[in-house]
Amino acid sequence: MPTDLAQKERQTMQALTFKRYGKSPGIGFAQLPRPTPKPDELLVQVHAVGLNPIDNMIPTGMFKPVLHFQLPATLGSDLAGVVTEVGSRVTRFKPGDAVFASLFDLGSGSLAEFAVVPESAAALKPTNLDFVQAASIPMVGLTSWQALKERLNLRAGQKVFIPAGSGGIGTFAIQLAKQLGAKVGTTTSTGNVELVASLGANEVVDYRKQEFEKVLRGYDAVLGTVRGDAIEKSIAILKPGSRIVSLVGPLDAAFARARRLNFVLKFVFGLMSRKIIRLAKKRGITYSFHFVRPEGALLAEIGKLIEAERIRPVIDKVFPFDQAKEALAYLDQGRSRGKVVVRM
Repeated sequence: MPTDLAQKERQTMQALTFKRYGKSPGIGFAQLPRPTPKPDELLVQVHAVGLNPIDNMIPTGMFKPVLHFQLPATLGSDLAGVVTEVGSRVTRFKPGDAVFASLFDLGSGSLAEFAVVPESAAALKPTNLDFVQAASIPMVGLTSWQALKERLNLRAGQKVFIPAGSGGIGTFAIQLAKQLGAKVGTTTSTGNVELVASLGANEVVDYRKQEFEKVLRGYDAVLGTVRGDAIEKSIAILKPGSRIVSLVGPLDAAFARARRLNFVLKFVFGLMSRKIIRLAKKRGITYSFHFVRPEGALLAEIGKLIEAERIRPVIDKVFPFDQAKEALAYLDQGRSRGKVVVRM
């Protein structure tokens, strides 16, 4: 019997899951079968999981039309860990490799003892980071790179506004924008002014004392990181011909087309973004919504910047795995200085 029990434990794993969408998603720990990697996947023993605001949004059903999970579904998007098994077609990784990755938009989660990761989504962990630090990077790193370099085409000498500079995305995006040679404006509370300035922010607005749209001028780009009317207000600080890329919505019809969503969703997303697009157009500004995509090769490039100590992770708090629910609740308060990470 003890042997059977031990074998069963090897075949299962503990994971934090949600059972349904809505106000009572039934978040809790569950014993699940340990996944088996497909030919192009790695099986990773998870050592740490970086949390992101969207991890709290997914169980509400907010992204149900866009992100597809089989319920009950494992929560979490980012991870760092050690490869324990590789699929038959995997060529870039081997058992024992320390890796980091984002599973966002891949239909599976990372808040579990083991996770399968497509080879295309994984990268070797930066050698100068521990697992907790590495787990804090994937989504904020990929999002910042894709939004600032690819979508905003940010160039040296330009000015970019990145609100909420002390948050998980802000702390990384400020540093990357500085690496691209841009000048950065941001908002934060009084207690975090010194932190964002140390990351490279040139103009820091204490939102408890001033309204950023009355202080900042002559910007070339905005990275939308704050829900509410902040994106509409940011139009006032931009030059004609500038761009807004939002990570928090509203979703737009172009996003629906890119994901090949149905006509109804294209129409709905078009309605959702109609106001901001109209306001931006009056000033000769373009607006678009950005959804991060997992990309191991790009994550490897980000890893090189980190190994060269040109960007550093900023971590607010680390929770043990058995307090993962509490970690998500803490993140949901929106007051973290940098990233919240779960250590397995």
